[in-house]
Amino acid sequence: MADRIQVNHPPPKPLMVYDGDCNFCKLWIARWRQLTGEAVDYVPSQDRQITARFPEIPPDHFQTAVHLIDHDGNVSSGAEAVFRALAENSRKTWALKFYKASKLFAGFTECAYQFIAGHRATFSLLTRLLWGRHVERPEYRVARWIFLRALGLIYLVAFISLWTQIAGLIGHNGILPEDQYMAGAKQYFDNSGAGLDRFRELPTLCWLNSSDGFLQFQCAAGVVFAFLLIVGVAPVPALAILWLLYLSLTTVGRDFLGFQWDNLLLETGFLAIFFAPLQWLPGFTRERPPSRLVLWLIRILLFKLMFSSGCVKLASGDPNWRNLNALTFHYQTQPLPTWIAWYTNLFPLWFQKTSCAVMFAVELGAPFLIFLPRRIRFIGGGALASLQGLILLTGNYTFFNWLTLALCLLLLDDFLLKKLAPRFLKQSSPANPRFPWLLGITIPLAAIFVSVSLFQIVAILGVKDDGVFKPVAKVASWIDPFRTVSNYGLFAVMTTERHEIIVQGSNDGVNWRNYEFKYKPGNLNERPVFIAPFQPRLDWQMWFAALGNYQENPWFQNFCVRLLQGAPQVLALLKDNPFPGKPPQ
Repeated sequence: MADRIQVNHPPPKPLMVYDGDCNFCKLWIARWRQLTGEAVDYVPSQDRQITARFPEIPPDHFQTAVHLIDHDGNVSSGAEAVFRALAENSRKTWALKFYKASKLFAGFTECAYQFIAGHRATFSLLTRLLWGRHVERPEYRVARWIFLRALGLIYLVAFISLWTQIAGLIGHNGILPEDQYMAGAKQYFDNSGAGLDRFRELPTLCWLNSSDGFLQFQCAAGVVFAFLLIVGVAPVPALAILWLLYLSLTTVGRDFLGFQWDNLLLETGFLAIFFAPLQWLPGFTRERPPSRLVLWLIRILLFKLMFSSGCVKLASGDPNWRNLNALTFHYQTQPLPTWIAWYTNLFPLWFQKTSCAVMFAVELGAPFLIFLPRRIRFIGGGALASLQGLILLTGNYTFFNWLTLALCLLLLDDFLLKKLAPRFLKQSSPANPRFPWLLGITIPLAAIFVSVSLFQIVAILGVKDDGVFKPVAKVASWIDPFRTVSNYGLFAVMTTERHEIIVQGSNDGVNWRNYEFKYKPGNLNERPVFIAPFQPRLDWQMWFAALGNYQENPWFQNFCVRLLQGAPQVLALLKDNPFPGKPPQ
């Protein structure tokens, strides 16, 4: 090894000298400058003062490697210089420790550095392709600002939609009365001696009050706190209360609030609590940067959602998915198609099969791009968002697709979003303080979320919950009532025929009149409509009921009883009442 160079007039703090004519060097110097801050100075070798100031270093050495001149006069180059500079950041000392401790690691990194330095044009092109013009660590303040307001709008729609229907669905005179359910639950837990565990097994505020008024109050409170989230007032408390309110209502809503998008909203909303800025009043310039750990948890949620959606289709063994024929049925058999679905259903077989293949490529391939450099991540996000847009055009899946699009927003960074954002979102951010007390929450949260999510994905692929996954399975079972780490995957088995339940009433058993639904396909002379993100929950349940029989859907029997009683809350869920005077016999 050559003797280390020592300069006679060292700088007051570490100084890195790099080739200022090399675009590749300048890109990565920007990254290192961001990581080291004011602790290290960076000067191009073309600066005339460099050779005069440090004559001990041959000028041609600067053309082959970066050099770090330390405050004690020691000069290092290549990979060692990079590691020593980064070590000025107390959180980036691990590389230098490995370099000093392992000759193998040191030799490998120096060879890798020399190879890259000898092919800078090639690696510069690769850097541009993978990262674009920015290899610095990006910010996500603008991305978070947009995401939280999108989430607030989705919460707002979800609560308003439910508010307009809740009396007929689970009110005292509704289809599945919540007060009766809570009375039965209280008796059951009292007899079983469950104690406080009842609040985990049945997490709902309705333990306090099971009246219709309290159900309406919870929906109204959800609307208020969704508005607060949208305007940025106390986002963390607002998100916590929104999650609690929605969990409370989904718990007692049972069949009518047991959809995957309800679980996704709860899971997204729970993670967002730890992603939101810790402040009370709105003000973008006062917002601290978001937790990168929670950012990655939300991205992992998006990965799980999309990858699981593709896996369940193949794991089900349904031949219609495996031979790519599923979309020849889907547009006409899905729950609430739009009028565009009618035209899409007319496309030729080759188009439907190609569409199915593209869908599999997006659901099974694009999620992995989430974990790659920024430009590749953007491509993956664009593919996922495009798929959601196409689904939005052909089916009414409530706020499911809109919520997935909101998750896709967090695949973008502020380098990109600031080009499109209004001026007030382009202002500089405050210093990034560390909140050690948050790590005590987010690290255990990440451990549980990642392990349970991984268990859910491998379970789809047929891996049993014994062995290494047995403890994780127990954790998943324990937290399952909170619906904050959930399974996903719609249409595991494609429905190939469309069955519709037609509800009729009569006073004489001879003349029968139809009860028409607001949005469920019924009258063949009326074309399907766009209603998403609003969800007519009774209409949706009618589609599921048609897949089975009435014994499997006790709620449907209750629905028929309410029609015979002429319950106004239930009749309000329908398009019209064919018996306005009195109920049918």
